[in-house]
Amino acid sequence: MSTADSAPDFADRTDFEDADRGLVAGPAHPHITAEDGRVVWDFGATAFLREDCPDTANPSLWRQSQLCARAGLYEVTGGVYQIRGFDLSNMTLIEGRHGVVVVDPLVSRECAAAGIALYRAHRGERPVTAVLFTHSHIDHFGGTLGVIGPDDDVPIVAPAGFMENSVAENVYAGTAMLRRGMYHTGGELEPGPRGLIGVGLGFAASHGLPSLLPPTLDVTRTGQEERLDGVLFRFQLTPGTEAPSELNFHLPELRALCMAENATHNLHNILTLRGALVRDARMWSRYLTEAIDLFAADSDVLFASHHWPTWGTERLTAFLSEQRDLYGYLHDQTLRLLNQGHTGTEIAELIELPPRLARAWHTRGYYGSVSHNVKAIYQRYMGWYDGHPASLWEHPPTASAERYVDCMGGIDSVLAKARSYVDAGDLRFAAQLLKHATFAAPDDARARELLAETFERLGHGAECGTWRNNYLMGAQELRTGVRPVPIAATSMATALSVDQVFDSLAIRVNGPRAWDHTLTVLWRFTDLDRTHRTSLRNGVLVHHPVTGTPAGGADLTVTLTEPQLLAALTGQGLDGIDHTGDPAVLSTLMSVLDEPDPGFAIVTP
Repeated sequence: MSTADSAPDFADRTDFEDADRGLVAGPAHPHITAEDGRVVWDFGATAFLREDCPDTANPSLWRQSQLCARAGLYEVTGGVYQIRGFDLSNMTLIEGRHGVVVVDPLVSRECAAAGIALYRAHRGERPVTAVLFTHSHIDHFGGTLGVIGPDDDVPIVAPAGFMENSVAENVYAGTAMLRRGMYHTGGELEPGPRGLIGVGLGFAASHGLPSLLPPTLDVTRTGQEERLDGVLFRFQLTPGTEAPSELNFHLPELRALCMAENATHNLHNILTLRGALVRDARMWSRYLTEAIDLFAADSDVLFASHHWPTWGTERLTAFLSEQRDLYGYLHDQTLRLLNQGHTGTEIAELIELPPRLARAWHTRGYYGSVSHNVKAIYQRYMGWYDGHPASLWEHPPTASAERYVDCMGGIDSVLAKARSYVDAGDLRFAAQLLKHATFAAPDDARARELLAETFERLGHGAECGTWRNNYLMGAQELRTGVRPVPIAATSMATALSVDQVFDSLAIRVNGPRAWDHTLTVLWRFTDLDRTHRTSLRNGVLVHHPVTGTPAGGADLTVTLTEPQLLAALTGQGLDGIDHTGDPAVLSTLMSVLDEPDPGFAIVTP
């Protein structure tokens, strides 16, 4: 898509200088391990990136991965430090009067604990005096219990809506996102030139134990100020940008600006390939304009929850301006073209970035891509339907594939055609043909191997890290099958409200299996002074709090505490819990729940 005049300059080493600036110390140990000795983060896994780019990687993505592989404790400015390269994200540490404020404590408690231990080894045994979550993605809160205990009395600050959106993403649709997330991050790929080289935002996500503690202080408006351990924080709310619940913050006394994940050294996702709500590129661009107006002139350094900082008022203003223009251009040009009748797929082939943006390293599509972001913007406004009536009632993939293969003269004919497209270098259409072949004849080893070869070649050429990982994970599973990743037993469940626990049950009800059951349970929570009614009818679990004397009878009434609810629903049953009525009602309810499948097929039927 880019011409020679709009290609970035590989001789420009500014990013490398910035990524290395302020290094205090590297990791103290070669690995981070869990309590059982399992390695959850291997600092040596990125050693291969010190070599020149091989022919199995896009040179631009290789360069980005080299930058993301830096690991250690870094000084951003006086009193502000970052742990980088200990997980997918950065953990920021802001020194206060009595201790340190921790911002975005990584994915897992093990990595967060190792990060703060490195900080303390060089800055002293400072207690954690506050925790701040910039947004509702797990790589920014999962390590909370690695830096504080569950009963520590410290403020936990987050943007309004944080808990609702964290649960919606990580619990309600958590199984599907986890499965697709394995493709997104390349979770089962071997690190190395032919496999995992990173995801653009960082090298990978750690494999430790995530956790979640609910916030105690909400940021509800732009301009809100809070002093945390004596440090003044000035907040900007940015809902609907990189996350449904997100904020940036300025430290005016330190002239430092944190852009969370709203301005990083790549084009981000309008819709992440692992699945999420479609983000608002228009508002994303506008919030970046607002950040420039509010904070840029009063800042000497900009840092974020990924990547490396940008120093100097002029440079950080230019950086934010180009990031702003990037999202604004994609939004506006997509709308211009869709209003001319083009579909998302067509628009993705038509749009080119302006030369000035295309030349900037930080606008490259290492994590998001122009192609899939344009389709996401189209989806936000127009939905899945492309307007063609033939698209309204298509056969599902397997049935369509069988018919396509029949029309093309059978599987042998399809494979011969696909091989001719592979040999001609048209890997995109070869993949389309071979998708039909593998869905029509899933046991045909020839089709699976040719599609795996095609995916592998597409992956090795991809500039977008998540595209590479999706292609290579697809190739690997075609060859070796699916290795289901168990859903980790996390501490997140203990942070759910009663409503969220019942929401989680409702989406697991197998409708047809529950059609013939009608039941009602009253849950009296002694520690909440609250009663909740759950009713199963017509395959739907309806739940709501009740006030006063509950109207209508109940098949079962349970008197318990909020912590006992999880125990009752996860195997203990009603043992040791006060109840009246028929205890078999709870067993009936549990019998109509489906278990999530973390190993569902993706590249095969």
